[in-house]
Amino acid sequence: MNRKAFILAVVLRVFIWILSLSCPTAGEASTCLAVYKEGGAPAAVNQSTRCQSATRQGRRKYMEDRTFCTLDIRIPFPHHNGTRDTPVGIVAVFDGHNGAEASEMASNLLLKYFMNHALSFLSNTSTSMGMLQDMGEVEHDNANSHNGRNMVTLSTMFDGDGAFQLEILKESLVGAIVDIDSAFSEEASRYNFTSGSTATVVLMADGQILVANVGDSKAFLCSQTFQSPSEAKATLMRLYKKKRQDGVSVRIKDFGSTLTHFSAKEFTNDHHPDRADERSRVESAGGHVLEWAGVSRVNGQLAVSRAIGDVSYKKFGVISVPEVTDWQPMTRNDSYLVVASDGVFEKQSPQDVCDLLMELRTTSSSSSCSYSLADSIVDTAIGRGSMDNVAVVIVPFGLKTQPSHGCSEVRQQTYVDEDDPV
Repeated sequence: MNRKAFILAVVLRVFIWILSLSCPTAGEASTCLAVYKEGGAPAAVNQSTRCQSATRQGRRKYMEDRTFCTLDIRIPFPHHNGTRDTPVGIVAVFDGHNGAEASEMASNLLLKYFMNHALSFLSNTSTSMGMLQDMGEVEHDNANSHNGRNMVTLSTMFDGDGAFQLEILKESLVGAIVDIDSAFSEEASRYNFTSGSTATVVLMADGQILVANVGDSKAFLCSQTFQSPSEAKATLMRLYKKKRQDGVSVRIKDFGSTLTHFSAKEFTNDHHPDRADERSRVESAGGHVLEWAGVSRVNGQLAVSRAIGDVSYKKFGVISVPEVTDWQPMTRNDSYLVVASDGVFEKQSPQDVCDLLMELRTTSSSSSCSYSLADSIVDTAIGRGSMDNVAVVIVPFGLKTQPSHGCSEVRQQTYVDEDDPV
C-alpha cells in the first residue's frame, strides 16, 4: 500500500471514530436516540415497486415475521461542488419469536435509525474535517502546496473510489441495529416483553452489496451461470428428482435447456449456539448449550445465539451485534436478491429457491396469473411442509418483466399447530 492510500485509510477510520463520538450506538439514551424520538432527520425516500415481499403464518398460531424493503433512498454525501445524492437500497427480514413485538419494532425503526446515523455522521463533517486539518493530514482542494507531503484532499475522500461513503453506510447500519436492540430492551423491561427477533439486512449502493446478519435468516443472490453439458445433465437430474419428491409428475424434457441456471451466492452464516465461536461466547458468559427437540438451544430454550431482544438471555452471551459480510461488487449475472426467514429453508435450501426462480422465469410467459415470485417461494415452502412462519423479500435485477406463477399450482394455506420454543 502506498503512502497516500495508507493515509486515506487511516484518515477514514479516524474520521468515522470522531463522528461516532457524537452519536453513541448503545447503552443509555443517546443523542441519536433522542433525535429519533423527536422525529429524526428528513430523508428522501420513495417506496420502490421493484420489491416483492410475502409472508405466511403457516402452521403457527401467530404471525411474527416482518419484512422491509425500499430501493430509492437518497443520501446527500459531501461533494467538491456541494452535495451529491447517493442512491441506497435497504432490504430486511425480521423473524420474530415468543411474540411479534421485537420484529414489529425493528421493522418500523430500521429506516429512521439508519438515516439518523448516516445524517448525524454527515452533519458533523465540517467540524471533524477541521480537527483532521489541525492534525495536518487533510487539505482543502484549493491548497497551493503540500510541502512535498502526500496529503489527503476532500475530493480524495468524497469523490474517489467511494470507500468513504460505503464505510459511513456500513457504520450507520451496524449502529442502527444495535440501537434498535437498545430501544426494544427498554420497552421490554418496561412492559415485560419476552420476545426477540432475527435481523438480516442488506444494503445496496454504488453497484455493491453488504449484509448485516443477526440470527438465522438468510440473504443470497441467485446468479446466472453457464454450465458444461455434463454439469447441465447433473442439474437436470437434480431438478427432476426434486419435482418427483414433491409429488409432481414431470418428464425430463419438460425442463428444457439447463445450460444456463441460477447459482446461490450466500452472504450469511446462521447464528446457532452449536456453532463453535457462538458456543464459546455463550459458555464463557455462564450459559449452556443444550439440545431440545433435535435443536441446539441456549439454556435448552433459545435456538439462536444472536438476536434483537431476548433480554433475559443477554447475560448468557446472546448478543445483538451483527455479523457483517462487507461490501462486494455485484455483476450483470446477479438476477435476484433473496432475503428470507428460516421457515423458508426448513425443507429447502437457498439453491432450491434459486432453482424455483429459474423455473418460474422459464415458464412465466405462459402464465396468465399475476402471482409474485415472493408468493411462489413462501407457498412452496408451506407446501413442502415448513412448520414455521415464512417471510421473503425478492428484488429482481435487470428484468423487463417480473415473472409470475401459475395460480393453480400452489395455494396459500393457514394451519394451526402448537408453538415450539424458538
